[in-house]
Amino acid sequence: MSETARSAPGALDKAAEAAEHEAHSNRWKALAFIALAQLMVVLDATIVNIALPSAQTDLGISDGNRQWVVTAYALAFGGLLLFGGRIADLWGRKRAFVVGLTGFAAASALGGLATTGAMMFGARALQGAFGALLAPAALSLLAVMFTDAKERAKAFGIYGAIAGGGGAVGFILGGVLTEYLDWRWTFFVNIPFAIVAALGAYFVIREPEGGRNSNPLDIPGVLLSTLGLVSLVYGFTRAETDGWGDSSTIALFIASAVLLASFVVVESRVKAPLLPLRVITDRNRGGIYLSLGIAIIAMFGTFLFLTYYLQVVKGFSPIKTGFAFMPMIVGMMVGSTQIGTRLMTRLPARLLMGPGFLVAAVGMLLMTQLEIGSSYASIILPAMLLLGLGMGTAFMPAMSLATLGVEPRDAGVASAMVNTSQQVGGAIGTALLNTIAASATTAYIKDHIAGAGTSKTQQQLVALQGQVHGYTNAIWFAVGMLVAAAVIVGVLVNAGKQGSDPVTSGDGVEDEFKVPVVAH
Repeated sequence: MSETARSAPGALDKAAEAAEHEAHSNRWKALAFIALAQLMVVLDATIVNIALPSAQTDLGISDGNRQWVVTAYALAFGGLLLFGGRIADLWGRKRAFVVGLTGFAAASALGGLATTGAMMFGARALQGAFGALLAPAALSLLAVMFTDAKERAKAFGIYGAIAGGGGAVGFILGGVLTEYLDWRWTFFVNIPFAIVAALGAYFVIREPEGGRNSNPLDIPGVLLSTLGLVSLVYGFTRAETDGWGDSSTIALFIASAVLLASFVVVESRVKAPLLPLRVITDRNRGGIYLSLGIAIIAMFGTFLFLTYYLQVVKGFSPIKTGFAFMPMIVGMMVGSTQIGTRLMTRLPARLLMGPGFLVAAVGMLLMTQLEIGSSYASIILPAMLLLGLGMGTAFMPAMSLATLGVEPRDAGVASAMVNTSQQVGGAIGTALLNTIAASATTAYIKDHIAGAGTSKTQQQLVALQGQVHGYTNAIWFAVGMLVAAAVIVGVLVNAGKQGSDPVTSGDGVEDEFKVPVVAH
């Protein structure tokens, strides 16, 4: 036998080891670009809030129409997420990720260059549409690239921290850009994020083979789910402006219920459904989607209240308001990367998520004590620290468990469901809790304005007291929602330690709790 022939097996082994090492390294490089893209999307959900007053003045947007800067984004994002997840499964996650980033950057440039309200609303809707393609592609890439339990815990710890804390970072960045540059930079700042993430993804990401879903698109499912989710989000938005008893509000809720019920019927009968019901009927994934959506309702509504409380009631500047959210960011980072990541492979998910939601509820409970003269250090700081710590700890296993155990062909749509619960929850939370707060404020002012007499100072004091009363009333509802999320986790989520224990699926059959092996 020749020397070459004898050495060939060894050479092949070394080549295989080198290829495996490169794939391992690429996963972590890819995570950096996926995390950057996720940060951009989450930042965008809140960064515009700080800039909204300035943009409204510049573009001449009326008070009645200003909500569309937020609503247009939420409607497009929430309504198209399932479709975006299915496209990612069909095209390939890497391609969907890059296309989503490119489109998001273009839409952000359009928003920054807006000269009219209509142009701004259109740009926000486009951002939402491309975000609906980008977000599920990012999460599903993590789901199929990180299959080792410990690696997965670290990867989702980083992702969870960004998903949870990025919204609060948006307030800081929004404040800095608005105060020192111009509100338009809250849009332009997305462009370098998107370019770096897209180039990095193109050259670094190596998507595992064999995970695509090549079935034809379920067009009836796309239409029913999109229209149903849009009707639901818009219904809550109309309730905020026109009231719960308004005929249009009621009609939207009825339409949403009919459309979503029809969607479920269609999905149970078609051969290639947009949302395979096996994705959501698993008790663990179903519990994750439901509890996460309810918790986000509480969290995003509170973001808005705190922003107005700090700026309007306490007189904080935009940048000072942004930095006031720092304790929440710190709590998120600690909860996700230290508590969640370290304990996810040692404890069942419910023992992290349930207590996490309850710790967040205690933080919310502190906020119900807010008054006009409340001290930031004694109430808001510890409240936000607890809120961040609890939500960060809960987000970590939730993000991982929501896509764990799904078939590779369903990774995109399972990821889309995580984002759908977040985006729809955020839109509903803003509208629902705002409506509760506005009603409580109106009732308070009506009952107390007569006692203020004709003094303008006293009338302004009553108005501020009414605002704070409205905020605290709504925050009580948020406390209840977080407790409800913890209960849902305790009842539905029965998964063992990730990467080790078997669990019982929704149909009572015991399955190994592990990610399916995907070819690399």
